[in-house]
Amino acid sequence: MSASRAILADLLTEAGVAVDGDHPWDIKVSDERLFHDILLRKNLGLGEGYMRGWWNCERVDEFIFRVLKTGAEERVRDSWRLLAKALPALLLNMQSLSRARVVAKRHYDLGNDLFEGFLDPYMQYSCAYFKGMDGCADPLSDDKSSRDLEEAQRAKMRLICEKLELAPGDRVLDIGCGWGGLARFMVEERGCKVVGVNISKRQIEFARDFCAGLPVEIRETDYRLLNEPFDKIVSVGMFEHVGPRNYGEFMDTVARCLKPNGLFLLHTIGGNTTSRSIDPWISTYIFPNGCLPSVAQVSRASESHFVMEDLHNFGPFYDRTLLCWLRNFRRSWPKLRGKYGDRFRRMWEYYLQSCAGAFRARDIQLWQFVFSPAGRRQPECRMG
Repeated sequence: MSASRAILADLLTEAGVAVDGDHPWDIKVSDERLFHDILLRKNLGLGEGYMRGWWNCERVDEFIFRVLKTGAEERVRDSWRLLAKALPALLLNMQSLSRARVVAKRHYDLGNDLFEGFLDPYMQYSCAYFKGMDGCADPLSDDKSSRDLEEAQRAKMRLICEKLELAPGDRVLDIGCGWGGLARFMVEERGCKVVGVNISKRQIEFARDFCAGLPVEIRETDYRLLNEPFDKIVSVGMFEHVGPRNYGEFMDTVARCLKPNGLFLLHTIGGNTTSRSIDPWISTYIFPNGCLPSVAQVSRASESHFVMEDLHNFGPFYDRTLLCWLRNFRRSWPKLRGKYGDRFRRMWEYYLQSCAGAFRARDIQLWQFVFSPAGRRQPECRMG
């Protein structure tokens, strides 16, 4: 047994995971180079090893959950390679106006067929709200999971409408409007008018078709360029791409566009601690230059402009959401295989499962903040 294998095997044993064991969360290693690569590059080596087929696991989500819950990954020393990779994020504005389109081109513009293959009919690419719904025994094998996902995504959008106190005629700004599903839902359910801004060409194309004939305007523009009044503002699943150096400018934009009696809802994944570092595997293969904010960072950026009316954490529902997406992705894969290939399949399955494991371990969170301009009456709606 190599020294690298022995070190990692001991760490995994502490997490209840065996190398070449029989449990669904045990890993099966087919290339011994994996152990040295993980010691050298931590989660980047782990993720790339899975993409290469150097290891397999029946339930990657359960494996990641166990590793994170016990803190085993923290005992693998950071390497100079990872520190060098993180350095640009510490020194530069990786989400500047000129760099902002990188994530759109490399992720959201992959192809609408891919996202249609695993999302709900409203194309909600963010955490669903399963509160009050019976849990699936296993979303990966339960035939009800797709229907449950659709219902939970509608519940999430309905919750947003309630928190914003949306009323007929309200003019709403949707920052980072995705494929237009929330904009369409707000118009259908509350009779408001929506301006959605986005920088992904594929999403914009889809959203304009999806919202055709409705009072929805989809603009291709960066949020920093906005300067006009809105009754309500919402941003779902976009703040993760803003970056710490731009949190203040983001809140400045919302403040100058929100009317004095308005409300702003921010829906974002977040980290437990403040950090400017970027997860190297996620940044390399899934969301270039992404960074998860902490509550402290959101609070500091917003405090000069807004009163925080509510902070609602329903991160545990993201675990179930991701597994529903994974089931849908696997069912759709025969139609996608020819375009995307097996390496992409392994990458995408690792992405969905590793994120599910991280949410299950409470390593990352999902928050909805509701803000009001100073002096506005307190919202009457029930928040969470």
